[in-house]
Amino acid sequence: MSILVDKNTRVICQGFTGKQGTFHSEQCIAYGTLLVGGVTPGRGHQKHLGLPVWDTAKEAVAKTGATVSMIYVPAAFAADAILEAADAGCELIVCITEGIPVNDMVRVKTTLASYKTRLIGPNCPGIITSEECKIGIMPGFIHKKGRVGIVSRSGTLTYEAVFQTTNIGLGQSTCVGIGGDPVRGMNFIDVLELFEQDPQTEGIVMVGEIGGSDEEAAAAYIRNHVRKPVVAYIAGVAAPPGKRMGHAGAIVAGGKGTAAAKFAALEAAGVTTVRSPAEMGSAIARRLKRIGAVKATMAPPKRSKAAPKRVPKKVARKAVKKVPPKMPPRTARKATPRRPK
Repeated sequence: MSILVDKNTRVICQGFTGKQGTFHSEQCIAYGTLLVGGVTPGRGHQKHLGLPVWDTAKEAVAKTGATVSMIYVPAAFAADAILEAADAGCELIVCITEGIPVNDMVRVKTTLASYKTRLIGPNCPGIITSEECKIGIMPGFIHKKGRVGIVSRSGTLTYEAVFQTTNIGLGQSTCVGIGGDPVRGMNFIDVLELFEQDPQTEGIVMVGEIGGSDEEAAAAYIRNHVRKPVVAYIAGVAAPPGKRMGHAGAIVAGGKGTAAAKFAALEAAGVTTVRSPAEMGSAIARRLKRIGAVKATMAPPKRSKAAPKRVPKKVARKAVKKVPPKMPPRTARKATPRRPK
């Protein structure tokens, strides 16, 4: 099992023939993603990377049956590309493009409310179901199929969480980089809900950042709805007040959105928090080990296959060897008179 994408997911790429679209499409194909074509206006009915190119997303979806679009369109046109993919009937849109104006994303967010379409991003690394399907820019070789779900606002720390869970032997079910822009598609709650329902996901690593209130909202959701162990880290602990940290959304305003407030909310919800990104893998391993130990003590003891079967009483009695009674000692015997000759 996985969330959102798997080895059978049919994907198209918007911005297919551009420099970034070409490079990352090649990487996705090499990983095993079922990329079925791409979109570049004006280059319809050509071939690129051995796959067909169409002028519009609607035509590409109609011809290939794709359900997912990944977008490498320049920032000025990316918002229209997202809406074009939604109008074409894509169930999931993964927009990697960074630098999209916030006003454009406000328009996109409002319009998508009337579609049954999920959006990951923009300005994100994408989504990957380990050893099945990669849609985005993440390095595929560090991922390993396993049982930890990862959701992150930070691109670089997404890879760090993946690397640690791979090295520790846990692996990942699905990894989702939701991006750090102030207006974006899926948030923590959307992904946590899917991980909670996924039987393959046994534990969750959540990587947040300073700024906004998404982490506090996620903490409230975890308290009420998530029963799986969650480990969280908040980036930007050392950020000076009022300063941005990497992403446009990672800014503390009016004293709200601080790392301390987010840590406090998560801990109150029963989430294990770590103060260093180097501890994410070991923390989730401890939580899963503890859960496994509890399950082991609750489970009834299993009978060993090598244990001898119980022998029925009747059979057991027959098998007992009868021992004759011992003769009394020679000295204790009565003397018998001899017969006269």
